[in-house]
Amino acid sequence: MKQPYSSSTGIVELYLRSAAFFIAMSVSALVIGLLTLLAYPFGFETRYRVASQWVRFVLWALAKICHLHFTVRGLENVPSTNAIVVSKHQSTWETIGLQTIFKPVCFILKKELLQLPIWGWAMASLEPIAIDRTAKSAAMKQILREGEQRLKRGRWLILFPEGTRVAPGSKGRYGASGGMLAQRTGYPVVPVAHNAGEFWARHGFLKRPGTISVRIGPPIEPASLTGNEISQRAEQWIESQMAEITQGATIVKPVGQNPAA
Repeated sequence: MKQPYSSSTGIVELYLRSAAFFIAMSVSALVIGLLTLLAYPFGFETRYRVASQWVRFVLWALAKICHLHFTVRGLENVPSTNAIVVSKHQSTWETIGLQTIFKPVCFILKKELLQLPIWGWAMASLEPIAIDRTAKSAAMKQILREGEQRLKRGRWLILFPEGTRVAPGSKGRYGASGGMLAQRTGYPVVPVAHNAGEFWARHGFLKRPGTISVRIGPPIEPASLTGNEISQRAEQWIESQMAEITQGATIVKPVGQNPAA
């Protein structure tokens, strides 16, 4: 367990490390994003392999610069074939870290993100499901239609049922899209809980040192269950694990620093 920061020099160090990581993450995103675009003619597998180097680099930089690591419990629950992953959403971290466990992945994201220069274009080449979040009915139909297509192509589909990032200790309203997709396609749902938001806050610049806990639950088979029942079981498992993870988390906070930063 690392010692808490002092009120002056420790906070300065925390900001400096977070700034260095931000620069490393941003520059690498531009470089690898450009390489991903250049790999477009060589097919999805090649593009995905190139883009995955950014994931590896970012997690390495988090460990080396910010001293932020992660552990995973429940790897034995990961099916041998692709499935639907339903995850807690607290941070940016899980959009990166989960890609080391489930691959190749397909994310559901806001279509506006694909308009970002270079990296947004690179993300578009990885065939995500880009939705208009203001058109909820159309978005649901798109998730079910394109989600089934991606699953049949061997992709792991990662959904954040709360829709947006929630602060540690909070719980958003869970949507039923994961359960509905499982009921429609026959693919199992794999629930995931983690406490990344306690180290990399949802709107925060600081990256606090420590160890993120990731827990993977037993697959929920859709046979004989309705979409709502599948979603409810995933929600219950995730939230029960969050109670344990949050209570037992080892968080290093600088003295005098706003925990919500």
